[in-house]
Amino acid sequence: MHANYPDGVRTMMTMLVAGGAGFIGSHLCERLLHDGHEVICLDNLLTGRRENIAHMLDQPRFTFLHHDAIGILPALPRIDQIFHAASPASPPVYQRNPLETMRVNSEGTRQLLDLAEQNNALFLFFSTSEVYGDPLEHPQRETYFGNVSPCGPRSVYDEAKRYGEALTMAYARTRNVKVRIVRIFNTYGPRLDPNDGRVVSTFIVQALQGDPLTIFGDGSQTRSFQYVDDLIEGLLRVMRGPHPGPINLGNPEEYTMYELAHLILELTGSESPIVFEPLPQDDPKQRRPDISLAQTLTGWQPEVCVREGLIRTIAYFKEQIP
Repeated sequence: MHANYPDGVRTMMTMLVAGGAGFIGSHLCERLLHDGHEVICLDNLLTGRRENIAHMLDQPRFTFLHHDAIGILPALPRIDQIFHAASPASPPVYQRNPLETMRVNSEGTRQLLDLAEQNNALFLFFSTSEVYGDPLEHPQRETYFGNVSPCGPRSVYDEAKRYGEALTMAYARTRNVKVRIVRIFNTYGPRLDPNDGRVVSTFIVQALQGDPLTIFGDGSQTRSFQYVDDLIEGLLRVMRGPHPGPINLGNPEEYTMYELAHLILELTGSESPIVFEPLPQDDPKQRRPDISLAQTLTGWQPEVCVREGLIRTIAYFKEQIP
């Protein structure tokens, strides 16, 4: 499902993807190359992995810069579009790197917005469903302001992304920078780091290794999972559209953690048991996007069902795990 270009013509542009060696960023780089663009991948490899972009390194339209988004940027060609995906996104990882998470979504966002202003470039900020916190509204619409703890263990990510959204809109209002904001709901697929602690990768690894699947709480809390290819298509449609956002991008298919665990056991053929651990502080009880805005503005909706996406993801993990 590729969005149409005006008059059916693809115009080559120079794209900067901050966090381009990460899970989502690497898929975005790959798609942009496929669409005929020049791609500059900026990543400090704190959570990104060189192996995610190894197959692109020898392509003439791809440049990898091992660099931190909060550092002084090297000399760059004229940039047409900037995608700011640079940030830890997994709770265990951003809780191990709290200052780095807050800085890349504040100082890093400001630096990339300055670059967008200098280049008259279109800027996309990767926000998150975590800005809704432990939501009291269900499903979550973009007009919902959220229920977020400003001091809890998840706040370094939740509040950093909320700040990043506010900063992005401040540049739009006061400096006329062309911006887009997307709120990304749980995304999975190939290139997820097996050790990053996200629920899909954790369950798959545990199932494939014959270890118990660890459910926190009673397993009744819900999440909505979108396959990475659907997300990438949504991102590009938002960039081509006129709306600054925020716009939710997610798959409204909602699963309890207990249902997800059993589905992964079925698809892997694993006989691993399920064990229960205490629910972490501020862990959201439910999460499902209202995607009517994205559907109305861009015609986007996810196409890969959770079962099919998990089959593809499990196949990837089988190749990664000895």
